[in-house]
Amino acid sequence: MQYLEFKISCKEPFREILIAELAEIGFDSFLETDQGVDAYIEESQFERDSYQEVIDKYQVAASIVVEEGLMDKVNWNEEWEKHYDPIMVGEKVYVRASFHEAKPEFEYEILINPKMSFGTGHHATTYLMISHQLEVDHRACRVLDIGAGTGILAIMAHKLGAAHVEAFDIDEWCVENGNENFDLNGMQDVRMGKGTVREVKPQGEFEIVLANINKNVLLDEMEVYASLVKKGGKLFLSGFYEHDIADIEAKANEFSFVKESQKTKDNWAALLLTKK
Repeated sequence: MQYLEFKISCKEPFREILIAELAEIGFDSFLETDQGVDAYIEESQFERDSYQEVIDKYQVAASIVVEEGLMDKVNWNEEWEKHYDPIMVGEKVYVRASFHEAKPEFEYEILINPKMSFGTGHHATTYLMISHQLEVDHRACRVLDIGAGTGILAIMAHKLGAAHVEAFDIDEWCVENGNENFDLNGMQDVRMGKGTVREVKPQGEFEIVLANINKNVLLDEMEVYASLVKKGGKLFLSGFYEHDIADIEAKANEFSFVKESQKTKDNWAALLLTKK
């Protein structure tokens, strides 16, 4: 399997935006660098026109310079060890890889060996979702993580005392990686499913549903979320920009969700809603 490599130099505020935009067109691997971001895509999945449209969109504003290359038989774990630093969410959560030193002074420690999946906590949306989770009592709750990526939000729910956790993602790589991360965090009884929410068809109602995906998917699946969240339950949403809050909130209101709070970071947003 050969990967195309795009070493993108850009202004710092545009790094996360480019990651999101490129992920939408098939790029599945990213490494944040001091200069910007290194983006990777399987050679067979690459569409030059779609890629160029993204680059042209931000070329001037972000001062983008790109160096293209080809990578063969990439050792992703080695690449992550070079670039992946631990992070802290507030003073309570410490997210690290297994090759980092533990910090027992934190109330919650999450082990994530992310390979090339989203969800290390470095992305603003993941950070925001965990911040919201820390403010909601998960004890004795049934929790569903939609589009789980590395499984980090499901792991956070488990550590916050959830009685039952389910998670799934559309990407086979994420499923494999998620299960590895579940094992690292003592969740051997939880296995990640594969598919969309309509394909997986979770059964029953949940006190908490987590969905960190993207605006279009959230709008399309909102009715399904409404059928899964029990009355009085919580819906956590992220994966969209701050200027998209009004659209997301309006759609949620159609299905009896009321916004309790919102958080923003680096132009990204996350909402916490309650089912009335």
